Amino acid sequence: MSVIAVLGAGKIGEALLSGLLHGGHSPGDLLFTERYPARAAELTERYGVHGVTVADAASRADVLVVAVKPQDIDPVLDEVAPLLGKDSLVVSLCAGLPTALYERRLAEGIPVVRVMPNTPMLVGEAMSAVSAGAHATAEHIAVVKELLSHVGQVVEVPESQQDAVTALSGSGPAYFFYLVEAMIDAGILLGLPRALAGQLIIQSAVGAAKMLAESDEHPVLLREAVTSPAGTTINAIRELEKHGVRAALLAAIEAAKDRSTELGRAHDPRV
Repeated sequence: MSVIAVLGAGKIGEALLSGLLHGGHSPGDLLFTERYPARAAELTERYGVHGVTVADAASRADVLVVAVKPQDIDPVLDEVAPLLGKDSLVVSLCAGLPTALYERRLAEGIPVVRVMPNTPMLVGEAMSAVSAGAHATAEHIAVVKELLSHVGQVVEVPESQQDAVTALSGSGPAYFFYLVEAMIDAGILLGLPRALAGQLIIQSAVGAAKMLAESDEHPVLLREAVTSPAGTTINAIRELEKHGVRAALLAAIEAAKDRSTELGRAHDPRV
């Protein structure tokens, strides 16, 4: 069994640890790093996984999962670079950072796989997209897919599509939360108690998502099935179109994609 170390045990890092444990990995085969001692102790007590230094993680792990914030990547790479060999596998969960950045900073030949997960990993429903770096083989991709399968669904995409994936599914949960928040406020405006408005909208969102996942029909057809002639829904859709909601979503997702690209260029203008 490979030793897996998660560098950065924030929400995503913790969710991955939890998913791996539920998937049958032994606590003894997992490590994590955490800058705050109290947080590290809390995670060790909760999961039985030992917190270690970054250097220890790099020295001991077969698979090194980098889950730090993109702006923190430089000191992390400086510390791990002398400790990794060609038998190591580096998995980057850092938004916007290309595999080429790692490959230029690490020893020649070290395989790197780029991943864009999202926060539903916290409930085992992540959507993760993986891309192979220059030295990553199909076997490396298979290892990463197996790890991520414990916390949701996984797809493989060319790395050239990762900024778009980041904008669409990486940031995607926030768009849904924003929409739900607005709809709850609308319920309150119409005179419903906040708790009831929340219950109505959240369950409607869960049900709609299940219909999308389990139906072979296009979202347009599902929407049309709710939209009766001269009914309430078509009046609501008219207002959404009048206020440019569709165009705003397109612009928002494009802006997120541009920011993902900027994050990569901030660390290396050549990417």
